[in-house]
Amino acid sequence: MKEGIHPNYNQTTITCACGNILEVGSTKKDIKVDVCSKCHPFYTGNLRMSQRSKRAEAFKKKYGME
Repeated sequence: MKEGIHPNYNQTTITCACGNILEVGSTKKDIKVDVCSKCHPFYTGNLRMSQRSKRAEAFKKKYGME
């Protein structure tokens, strides 16, 4: 690797709107996000089947698969 051309890689915190805090390595400092794996409906299991089917139908309609 060449010296002096790579950004600094540091430990930083990612803060979610739900209050979850993650410690990760990144080139950026103090990242704020709207959703994380703790509060996203897909990961929490709160995604309803009706929401899934509507999205699938919209995808099929958009790309002519129906």
